[in-house]
This record gives sequence, C-alpha cells and structure tokens, in this order.
Amino acid sequence: MKKQNVIIIGAAGRDFHNFNTYFRDNDLYNVVAFTAAQIPDISGRKYPPELAGSLYPDGIDIYPQEELAELIARFDVDQCVFAYSDLKYTDVMSLSAIVNTAGADFRLMGPKNTSIKSTKPVISVCAVRTGTGKSQTSRKIIEILMEKGLKVVAVRHPMPYGDLVAQKVQRFATVEDLKKHNCTIEEMEEYEPHVKRGNIIYAGVDFEAILRAAESDPDGCDIVIWDGGNNDFSFYEADLAITVVDPQRPDDGLNYYPGEVSLRMADVVIINKMDSGTPEDIAKVKENIQKANPDAKIIYADSKITVDNPDLITGKRVLVVEDGPTLTHGSMQIGAGTVAAERLGAKELVDPRPYTVGKLTETFEIYPEIGSLLPAMGYSEQQLRDLEETIRNTDCDSVVIGTPMDLSRVIKIDKPFTRVHYELDEHEGLNLAAVLSEFVDANDLV
Repeated sequence: MKKQNVIIIGAAGRDFHNFNTYFRDNDLYNVVAFTAAQIPDISGRKYPPELAGSLYPDGIDIYPQEELAELIARFDVDQCVFAYSDLKYTDVMSLSAIVNTAGADFRLMGPKNTSIKSTKPVISVCAVRTGTGKSQTSRKIIEILMEKGLKVVAVRHPMPYGDLVAQKVQRFATVEDLKKHNCTIEEMEEYEPHVKRGNIIYAGVDFEAILRAAESDPDGCDIVIWDGGNNDFSFYEADLAITVVDPQRPDDGLNYYPGEVSLRMADVVIINKMDSGTPEDIAKVKENIQKANPDAKIIYADSKITVDNPDLITGKRVLVVEDGPTLTHGSMQIGAGTVAAERLGAKELVDPRPYTVGKLTETFEIYPEIGSLLPAMGYSEQQLRDLEETIRNTDCDSVVIGTPMDLSRVIKIDKPFTRVHYELDEHEGLNLAAVLSEFVDANDLV
C-alpha cells in the first residue's frame, strides 16, 4: 500500500502534537512538510530529527503557509491536516478550498486519534477564544485544590518557539526557570503567574513525555490541570472539562474553530467578564451555550481588576499595553489595561501607531484592527527591542501594563508605569469550589 504524503498545517503547537501522537511512527504516512502561520519566525526551520523519530532522520521542513498550494504540487501531497486554532470557520474552509483545488484531501483530527490518557485525574481548562480568562480560571482551580492538601501540576498548551529539542519537556517552578528556558513574553505571561503562587507547570513539545514527567513530578502529583491555549481542545483525556466564554465576543463560540469543539465537550461552562458585557451580549452567550451544550453546568463570573498605582492612570494620557495573542489572533480590542484605564478616568488612551518601529510596525500592518492599544510582542530579542523603543518613543504620561507578567523584568520602561492584575471573581450560585469538591469526592482524592 502506497504511503500517503501529508502536509500538517499549523502554528508550532497542535501541529507538532498531532504529528507526535499519530504520524511520527506511522508507516502508512509520509509527512513531507509543516506549514506555519500566526507566530513570527517559525517558518524556515525544521522539526528536528531528534523529535521526528526514526522515519524522519533528516527532520521535517517548516514552510510559510502562503506556499501551501505550491507545496501540495511539489510533494504530490494526498492529505493536508489542519492543526491550529482560533480561526473563523470561513478562514478554515478557505484553506480547505485551497487544499482541495490543489488536489489533496483536507482533514481535521479529533480527540480519538490525538488525546493522551493520564494515570492521574485530569481537569481541562479550555475556551472558545483567546483572551477569555482561561489562565485566571486555571489558577483559581489550582488554589482551591491546593487548599485541600492536593498536589496539583499544570500542563500548558504548547508555545515552542525556540530550540525544539531543548524544549521537548520543560518544568517551571521558579521565576529563574523562565530565564533558564529563554521564554518569550507570551510564555512568561502564562507561566509566571503560576510559579509566583508556588505552582509547578510543565510545557514543551512532546506532550506524552511531558505528561509522564508531570505525573511523576518530584514534588508529587495528585491531579493534572490542562491549561489550554487559544481555543484548542485538550491534548489529554479530561475527567472534568471546563470551558470559558465571554460576552465581549458573544457569537464566537459558534463561529470559530475549534472553540465550538471545546464548548460542546464542556462539563462546566464559565461565563467570564460579565462585569464588562452588556445584558444583550450576556443573554446571547447563554443562548449559544444552550444551543451547543444544553447539559453543561454554568458558572457566572467577573474578571476582577486591581491596579498597583491608580494615580498613574486617573487624569493621565496613558499608553495601554495588552498581551499580544489577545489583540492579534484573539481579535480583542479591549483588555484588562483598557478596562482599568476607562474605569479610573484616564484622560486619553495614546495611540502607539505613530511611534512603532520594526517588528511592531509589521504587527499593526498584519492586524490593523488592534487600534490604539500596544500588543506586548516578544517572540524574539528583536521584538523585545522594538517594544522597548516603541514605548520610549510614545508621547504619554504613563504606561498601563495589562499583561499578566512583569514586563519590566525583560525590557527597560523609561516612563512611570503601573501593572493591572485580574482574577476570576465568581457570582453567587454554582461555583468552582462546589464543582471541585464533587470531583475530588468522585475520584477519592482525599
């Protein structure tokens, strides 16, 4: 039987996982290429032979997604596997049309062939879009479980943008570990809040190896938390599936891939950021949950915001810096920093676009809908320098930092600045404490 030639269409995350779990040792297929989108500086590299396995002694080349049709012809491709997240259905099917026009099949892989079973109970935290509040939800879950005396280990959805071999399995227990692993800003935004609370978090490339390391963590492991990324569904089989939605993008749960998968798989749906949503949008979110997953339990919550130094916002001309993925492929035009600036009466939100340089200028060209906010892009040293220079160039009184990591640790901010923090604040009624108590009892964990 002739091997099927395959291209995996990805963004340095789900694509590598699907390869590792299904294609790596499967001699029915020949993966001829990965393509890359969303994340800068991924194409032009290789998925290394050390991770690709014995069938791929030279590794696998990674190309820009723009070359997809030409690659299908060049490699006589039979099948293209779409394997990244946070895309409108119209964009997914536009890719399908490109693939089919070039003669190949278009494939979306599900949990049966890509999910890994743990020896420990698993709670997954996913979302219908980037920026709904997954991370603050994961942190609250971990805090509740740790208060019960349980050893909890988090595993974060992949962000392997550096040396893939070195990033095969990563363990983060301290802020110093972030430097040791040469983390990008996006990685630090996700890992730093965990380790500052004393949580252990794993990440990397090979998620079976990561899971086995997490299960046998030297500090102990009773429960694994899957801390999802973008709007992807869990890489691990979940014993309790939690999905977060928000009313700021009320219809996106039914219009983005694979966010609707996460919504339909959920045992519990958390409607977050209700304090910044309109009654009409909140009602629409509830209606969409009812359509997609009428059996799901619902928790209502706000994203509670605190500010280190409110005086640097009130009456000031402020530059607001928000986390990059939320503003770019997350399509948000508001974040914690923006909410804080509005609530505390900033005189003006200064538009950074006249002051951007280098890679940041390119980011605004690719994502013009970002508007007058500044995304904390830091996937490379060049982007960090560009971010630092853009802030230095901007004519403002102060800087409002809405990212969940300490940005001043990695760049020099030459203006007065204040950080904005946000945590999940549940309404009366069903809450995570009750859901988790039931889960703990059902799994005989205490």
